[in-house]
Amino acid sequence: MLKRHFAALLSLMVLGLALTTGCFSSVGPTLGVFSIPLPVSPYWQKNYEDKFHVHERYARVPILGPLTSGGPAVALDPPSDDEVMWALERARPVQGGVPFFHETQRNNVTIIKEKIADYVDPPRVIPLIGPAQLHHAHYKCTVLFSEKKIVGWPFPHTLHDEEAMEVLYIDHNHFHMVGDVDFGTASYNY
Repeated sequence: MLKRHFAALLSLMVLGLALTTGCFSSVGPTLGVFSIPLPVSPYWQKNYEDKFHVHERYARVPILGPLTSGGPAVALDPPSDDEVMWALERARPVQGGVPFFHETQRNNVTIIKEKIADYVDPPRVIPLIGPAQLHHAHYKCTVLFSEKKIVGWPFPHTLHDEEAMEVLYIDHNHFHMVGDVDFGTASYNY
């Protein structure tokens, strides 16, 4: 009988301690059991952060003002080093190695950027934008680096490639508005 009372008292104490944690002791409306945070794998967290990074910086096409007559119709900026390294990671991934089994490192990175082509398409009507011209800029990016592969199983060894090279082609496209941007494409005098 005493053991039964002791077990009941102990279970009430454990239940009381569980209910007084930060997740359940708030006053007002709560989410109940759904307010307890769940652990998220670092893989999935990094995957979402990488998707947001690419969407925020490189996945959208800007719409610029109209080209002026007689002005240069050249692209504004070459790809950034960050953009080139993201493209290199998609082409030859380094992340995702298993420590002590297989790892890859890139050191002494040099990036050479060359403009291959820069041209503007003729004006056309593009849905949700209106009359616009698509400006193309194509770049050839040569990435020179030294690559070190560390293999730990079944026979531990390290591979050094001091003259590794990768060639990437990156396109920068953006739109230029056509016509009278402030008042539409046509001006009406009444």
